Amino acid sequence: MLDKIVGSAMLVAASVVFLYYTIWTLLMPFVDADHPLQNFFPPRVWAVRIPVILILLGSAVVGSFLSVVMIRSNRKKAAKAAAVAAQANKKKA
Repeated sequence: MLDKIVGSAMLVAASVVFLYYTIWTLLMPFVDADHPLQNFFPPRVWAVRIPVILILLGSAVVGSFLSVVMIRSNRKKAAKAAAVAAQANKKKA
């Protein structure tokens, strides 16, 4: 039950953000600059800056996650190889 509520909330939030951004970028350029409706939206330059910032942050997070996973994987492989080598040296002695 909780998962349906969370999913619905996420869907509503995504829909609201999409609708707001669409109105901001596609409709507001045709509204006069002194119209009171313009007060509900930031300057248009942020319509480009915000997605670029989000893409850069998302790429940094994904890249950091992949780096951590690869480093841990290499450490496990190195530890396993060292254990096999130590066991082989034990058998020789």
